[in-house]
Amino acid sequence: MERTKTIIGKDVIESLTLGMYEDSRFIYREYIQNSADQIDKAIREGLINKGDGAIHITIDKSERSIVIEDNATGITQKNVNDILKNIAQSTKERGVDKGFRGIGRLGGLGYCHTLTFTTSFKGEETKSIMVWDAKQLKEIINNRKSKEEATEVIDKVTSLRIEKEDPEAHYFKVSLSNVSTDALLDKKDIEAYLSMVAPVPYDKGFILKQKIYNQLIKENISIDEYAIFINTNQLFKLYTSTIYKDTNGKKERTGDEIFDIHFFRDHTPSGELLYWGWYGVSQFDGVIDDINIGKGIRLRKGNIQIGSKHTLLKLFRDQQRGNYYFFGEVHAFSPDLIPNARRDYFLDNPTCHLFEKKLQSLFHSELHQLYYDASKIRNANRRVRDFNSLVEESENKEFISNKEKENFLKHFENKRIEATKAKKELDKIASKFGDEDSAVKKIFAKVVDTQKVRPETLEIPNHHNNKTPYRVDKLSKLTKEQRKFLSRIYEIIINVLDKKTASDLLNRIEEELQ
Repeated sequence: MERTKTIIGKDVIESLTLGMYEDSRFIYREYIQNSADQIDKAIREGLINKGDGAIHITIDKSERSIVIEDNATGITQKNVNDILKNIAQSTKERGVDKGFRGIGRLGGLGYCHTLTFTTSFKGEETKSIMVWDAKQLKEIINNRKSKEEATEVIDKVTSLRIEKEDPEAHYFKVSLSNVSTDALLDKKDIEAYLSMVAPVPYDKGFILKQKIYNQLIKENISIDEYAIFINTNQLFKLYTSTIYKDTNGKKERTGDEIFDIHFFRDHTPSGELLYWGWYGVSQFDGVIDDINIGKGIRLRKGNIQIGSKHTLLKLFRDQQRGNYYFFGEVHAFSPDLIPNARRDYFLDNPTCHLFEKKLQSLFHSELHQLYYDASKIRNANRRVRDFNSLVEESENKEFISNKEKENFLKHFENKRIEATKAKKELDKIASKFGDEDSAVKKIFAKVVDTQKVRPETLEIPNHHNNKTPYRVDKLSKLTKEQRKFLSRIYEIIINVLDKKTASDLLNRIEEELQ
């Protein structure tokens, strides 16, 4: 049988650039990922000390340019063509390095006119500059009359030149000129995006971050973090202990907060760490508003976000909202949990199935029960609190008439019954607490003031001996008949007017009559 030559058409290049991702901002993640791998390599080789690696991003909206540069190993002159021109020829190790497919560097081609790679390797007196003519590339791809192969097209749109450089220099720089997509030039939005996607430290203002770091040290777990800057501003994960809400476009506090952190982990059958994670403990007043950038438990590999805040939602019992009650992270550690080409999930394999099964069990049981119990605690405590407020109100209560008194006593008794039931619910929840420092136990302690739980009160405090205070009693200058008549007028006012207007009018009458 005659063998025919396999042809790889030019459209494959478009599939690996514009066609690969839904969000143009991914190019920052891909270039950061590549830089992070090279920083790790530079540290292993003793080229830089741990903590000295840095990634600098410069966004110039007026010039419509983007530059991403690191101070890692760089690439030797002899390897530049093989690494920067060939596709899917990565030298990285799958399961070890953050990137390994050799296609991420092409991402910028879909969003600029010119993509330039500039690199220098320590000890070499040169720098290599490879230019990809992205504008010409698009023209060739869009010309449906030509049938060039992908390799032929790449040769047409790339060029390499060598220039002098300091032999001590070592770096890799990506430059995008004439950026076509405005979203990539929105510095504020890119900062917010990368603060949750990139492998950066927790924000200094996140007061619970030290608890996370201490736990990592305690469990001998390492999570990669890098110094990443956008126009000189260093990026941090934007978690906060305060939970906010969007009120007509204005950011306001909800009154709820993250007051503690709980940790979880699981292993493969061989004892290898499968994943490690944390979630914030709050009163779980409701689904967290989108105005909170860190909303949702995020999936991460190599401390780089996989997918989005929605990715783990499918593993919750409530697949509509379950994940949105939380802040938190799941760090995948098994080398067999391999991000797919789009980095929106893992490759389908037995380890991925095990990961889903174990995490789903955690989410269905512990996390679902947690915000469910928190809701029961809040609601029961609210009924007790409402009754306590009613008791306090009754201590200085003056009635307009016997009818008002009768209605108030009925209301008082109903609230007392509700509060008594609520107290029993709280007692039942508290009875389940052991010595374990559980999240629901902490929520209970945060929400419930046991010193004020007193629904056993059977009567209105100041109504002993059938002595009922009426509002008109203080008008001592009036006769009994006059006070009785005035009570009827008070009733009419209360029934006809709104509460504030009625109160103001009664106060004015009393001022005049006194």
